[in-house]
Amino acid sequence: MKVLFVLLLFCPAASTVTHSLKLLGTASSAIQDFPEFVATAVIDEIQMGYCDSNMKTAEATHDFAKEFVKINPDYLKLYTQECLALAQISKAKIHKLKEVFNQTEGVHVLQRLNSCELDDVTRETVGFDQYGYDGEDLITLDLQTSTWISPKHHMSASQLGWETDKAKVNHSMNGFRAVRSRLLETFVKHAAFLLQRIDLPSVSLLQKSPSSPVTCHATGFYPDGAVMFWRKDGEELFEDVDHGEILPNNDGSFQISVKLNITSVKPEDWRKYECVFQLSGVKDDIVTKLEEAAIRSNEVPGSGFPTGPVTGVILGLLLLSVCIAGLLIWRKNKHGFQLANGGARIIR
Repeated sequence: MKVLFVLLLFCPAASTVTHSLKLLGTASSAIQDFPEFVATAVIDEIQMGYCDSNMKTAEATHDFAKEFVKINPDYLKLYTQECLALAQISKAKIHKLKEVFNQTEGVHVLQRLNSCELDDVTRETVGFDQYGYDGEDLITLDLQTSTWISPKHHMSASQLGWETDKAKVNHSMNGFRAVRSRLLETFVKHAAFLLQRIDLPSVSLLQKSPSSPVTCHATGFYPDGAVMFWRKDGEELFEDVDHGEILPNNDGSFQISVKLNITSVKPEDWRKYECVFQLSGVKDDIVTKLEEAAIRSNEVPGSGFPTGPVTGVILGLLLLSVCIAGLLIWRKNKHGFQLANGGARIIR
């Protein structure tokens, strides 16, 4: 295994929190107007770097990463070299896989997910290296035994064109870990502010109509280590509750929502319910009471068929249209149409 994206090696450390680093590479064939190879490096679900085979150079995509490469310009050159090397390696792997699966034409996609996590308390690092082909799991590297496993196809690594010599695999892995440790030390030195960042969310209660579930929505928080739930009389609810996933926002923060079905909740019992948001690293919970006055609704009052003044306006417009149409027909029948200078005009 090569150094890969050195940006991948940013496996950050922060107090009492496990941080993740992911590299996703995608190689493709026979897709028009799309790069043959694309790769992104992500730290704690925030994209830090990007490259593809068309642009011929890697780029930093986050403000911190941009500042980092300004201070350490040699790293960006190394990222670019690795991107171009991985593009060629991935292209060769797709060619080999098409031979293995007896494929000659059509679109084919090879994806690679390399992930690592570092716990600052235990100083333990765990991770995996996994490939997928045409939307299915293909092969995974077992880091404990330094061997490749293909559980779905039951094919050997050599059949798929992967390196099988354990000595070579171990040598590559050791080099990979050495570079990671060196860059990790540099990264932590410059990125402490990013790893310690904590942003509290804004929490809202939303409802489409009086019969719809009440959604408790939190957005703008960081990091993504958060949970949110409904509780009644201090006890967490599991029935009539629908939990949503944590999703990223465009600014690098996150959002989450949880719905509560209130069809069986009596109005006098609303005060017993509350939405609770908990964020990793923050001692105090954010608690939002279920109160009718706090709910924001999408329903438009009087959303049925318009009556009263609105109906009068509509009928008036219809009557005006009929009158105009009638006037035009009357003028046509009375005066007729005549072609003049190649165009139609009404003779008065």
